[in-house]
Amino acid sequence: MYKLNVFDKISFILVIIGSINMGLIGVANINIFYLLFSSFDFVERLLYIIIGISGVNLLVFIFKTRLINFKEK
Repeated sequence: MYKLNVFDKISFILVIIGSINMGLIGVANINIFYLLFSSFDFVERLLYIIIGISGVNLLVFIFKTRLINFKEK
């Protein structure tokens, strides 16, 4: 069984926050990141980059766990 490290746990949290933000943009046209960091454009952009990296990490995590599960069977 694959153990979650700290980076994986943080990635899960950030991807959930990012997906809630995207859902709010789609449903109500409300961008939480823009509301919180409208005066700091670089912070908003940095958050999107970090959430994107977290998404890539979770893709790698999925492939790692499937590979480990495939080897165990």
